[in-house]
Amino acid sequence: MATRAKVYLIPTVLADNALQTIPQYVLNAIKDCATFFVENDKTTRRYFKQLWREMVIDDYEWHIIHKAENEVKIHFANAIKQGKTIGIVSEAGCPCIADPGQILIDVAQQMNAKVVPLVGPSSILLALMASGLNGQSFQFNGYLPIDSMERKKKIKELELYSAKQNCTQIFIETPYRNNQLLNDILQSCKAETKLCVAVDITASEENITTKTVEQWKNMQVDFHKRQVIFLILG
Repeated sequence: MATRAKVYLIPTVLADNALQTIPQYVLNAIKDCATFFVENDKTTRRYFKQLWREMVIDDYEWHIIHKAENEVKIHFANAIKQGKTIGIVSEAGCPCIADPGQILIDVAQQMNAKVVPLVGPSSILLALMASGLNGQSFQFNGYLPIDSMERKKKIKELELYSAKQNCTQIFIETPYRNNQLLNDILQSCKAETKLCVAVDITASEENITTKTVEQWKNMQVDFHKRQVIFLILG
């Protein structure tokens, strides 16, 4: 009888030198794997070496997820057919959450592989936990439109839905456009709408602050090129 393949969803750090956020059993899962499908092989290998200094990198197969997806899915399916133990690693946080790893887990589910999600830091959930906003009902919206007019329109739509449904709206932006997004939020939302800005989660300079839009307008802040999660509740 063929061995049933196992797929570990291996969390990684959100910030450099934040290894304390990774549970011990993650290392056991890494040692159990024969092949890895990762978003970035260089950073993943460095991360693994920090956890397991004796690891011989060349003893394992490495595949990049976000390049030539169809070819990667073929390699992944073949590894499952061979009954291998596979690790999937994101560039930051938890695999398959706002992350390309989901295309492989779809294959794993179709092929009846055993999928094992491991506990680790998720910037989306950590920001929500610390925000004081509604954690019973929330939506993650990924990136908003790049065009400022379209972005402001989307922000107003999210605010309206949030107010009607009492649903926290969560979104992110490319680090060099954080300040532009913040300005669009402050220009588009009502004064009483609550806005949480979660910056550099798990890093030494972490800051998670929730204020009304009116209060944010009176603050001097600069989030340029920092890792930020935005949350609003109308």
